[in-house]
Amino acid sequence: MNPALVLLAAGVGSRYGSPKQIDPVGPGGATLIDYAAFDARRVGFDRVVLVVRAENESEVRAAAGDRVARRLPVDYAVQDAALPAGFEAPPGRTKPWGTGHAVLAAAPHLHGPFAVLNADDFYGARSYRILAEWFRRARPEREHALVSFDLRTTLSPAGPVNRGLCRVDERGVLREIREVLRIEGDGENARHPENGGVARVSGDTPVSLNFWGFAPDVVPAFESSFEQFLGEHGASPSAELFIPDVVQPLIDSGAARVRVLPGGGPWAGLTHPEDRDHLVALLADLTTRGEYPRDLWT
Repeated sequence: MNPALVLLAAGVGSRYGSPKQIDPVGPGGATLIDYAAFDARRVGFDRVVLVVRAENESEVRAAAGDRVARRLPVDYAVQDAALPAGFEAPPGRTKPWGTGHAVLAAAPHLHGPFAVLNADDFYGARSYRILAEWFRRARPEREHALVSFDLRTTLSPAGPVNRGLCRVDERGVLREIREVLRIEGDGENARHPENGGVARVSGDTPVSLNFWGFAPDVVPAFESSFEQFLGEHGASPSAELFIPDVVQPLIDSGAARVRVLPGGGPWAGLTHPEDRDHLVALLADLTTRGEYPRDLWT
């Protein structure tokens, strides 16, 4: 069965200042949703699930979803509606419940293997090829995958970013993801605040940018993790369940393993408004070199 592509498009873009996932950044006005669906389709993905908020579903449909649907089946999962029966969000809660809950929102539309990506990142065609090759291989039960990126290639000259630093063993298996805040460049390496001082990190450190490949047997872990999360944080106006919060306990208990697939890219993101010029220039260059048509869907 060909994998499905789950795109996390419910973000509000608070630091960027507008919805990043529907910004027309391509030479022909394509959004990052368009580029993700285009790259996935040409390596064998056969459908898209867009995880949205009730208030931005119509915008996402108009800006990208209807266009993508001409070439791939598209389903919509409304994240803020995917809550247990009888549970009510606390007063003042406006944020989505996190990427872990977004996967759970998409689950009713999934019937086989699937990838999960941010809809507001450009990951590069190579990343999709790497993950598609993993999906095609015979692999053990309860094995999942993460396409990793070298830290230095994911930093922004416009300001600090948050990154999931990965510890990978000699077999290429993920042992730990550690979320580190306010990382910035330091020559070819990076640095971030820690315990009142500065910690330095090698630029070669593999990082997670939420480019996951999952076997369908992972879904019950997302269900139980979110149930536990609501029991502990359901009254919070801002707490979120992230994908590593679900995956790390599986790794620690030996209930699953995650194969780290290096070499993703070229990546470009939109953390800060100033990042847009770099992304637009990258997409224009890739189009000039023939890696993408100017109009992705004609």
